[in-house]
Amino acid sequence: MFKQYRLRDYRFRLILYVYAISIIGIMVIGSARKSVQSQQILGLALGTVAMLVISVLDYIWILKFYWLIYVFNIALLAMVKIPFVGIEPFGKEVNGATRWLNIVGFQFQPSELSKLLLILFFSRFFEKYKEHLNTWKILIITAALFGIPAVFIVKQPDLSTTISITVIFLILLFIGGLSYKIIGAAIAVGVPAVLVFISLILQPDQEILDDYAFRRIMAWLDPARYADDAYQQQNSIIAIGSGQLVGKGLNNNSVSSVKNGSFIAEPQTDFIFAVTGEELGFIGCATIILLLALIVIECIWIGKRSREFSGTLICCGVAGYIGFQSFVNICVATGIMPNTGIPLPFVSYGLTSLVTLFMAIGFVLNVGLQPKKY
Repeated sequence: MFKQYRLRDYRFRLILYVYAISIIGIMVIGSARKSVQSQQILGLALGTVAMLVISVLDYIWILKFYWLIYVFNIALLAMVKIPFVGIEPFGKEVNGATRWLNIVGFQFQPSELSKLLLILFFSRFFEKYKEHLNTWKILIITAALFGIPAVFIVKQPDLSTTISITVIFLILLFIGGLSYKIIGAAIAVGVPAVLVFISLILQPDQEILDDYAFRRIMAWLDPARYADDAYQQQNSIIAIGSGQLVGKGLNNNSVSSVKNGSFIAEPQTDFIFAVTGEELGFIGCATIILLLALIVIECIWIGKRSREFSGTLICCGVAGYIGFQSFVNICVATGIMPNTGIPLPFVSYGLTSLVTLFMAIGFVLNVGLQPKKY
């Protein structure tokens, strides 16, 4: 469970990057919505404890229980929607979606934790079946194992998290050694299928997507026609542009502020980058992007030096987790992609998200403590 490690292998540089961006996040959240800033500080404290404890636990020992990790993940997701032996589901509905568990007064979002649990499970699974990964038997089993938690998350409904775990899964599958022939065949089939799918969902009488998802896509394509659905993303673009080089300053009282005028709903979560752009300007936005890029690069570098293949998969999975969500959130805030509701790692408000990210960094740090012996 515990091993003797060398202090020089502890990646303090990664911790520095994580703390720098988390502190920026706390400051921007305080400006966006002061009432939740203390909760984010609590999340930072809890995350720090979790990260430090996990960083000294032997991840190889933890991965021995990979099937328990998988079952635990499914149980948490199931508790959100499914009643157990006469007991009502523990899920709490917020804004029309049931994504939260409320147990003994403690509330958290299992789908956020699921991202890390799936990384841990598939890291060990792909390591164990590395030599047989490209057989149809293992591929079918792999798809089924991923499909079960994915269905639970879709049913909440939580499209953004479903997209995130799918991308994380595909990254792990690729790093795990999926054959280029299979990848090529998937692309040959997938690209036309995606084009057909897009053409179908753009039909006014389509029944494939829920109405909210359809309107988000149409608001991005035609904001003038779907002004009620596009206003938040359009205001986000205005806010970022208005910050110019150095921004208007945190907690400013400017009457021309998009944030102060409450033109962005929930600015502390999905559109935190808009608040950053308006109040810290280009310099603040560039700093956040740089820190996120450094965290992703550091995770990949640690994974490259991992002694075990499962360690490499964990680090690449965490890098993909942080990198993908960062890319999508910033693209949404700047109008490059439709609104998806994916939080900005370490910056957006959210206890479950922040603590899960710190736990993920803890596993990466432990992988770094067990490098290859050159």
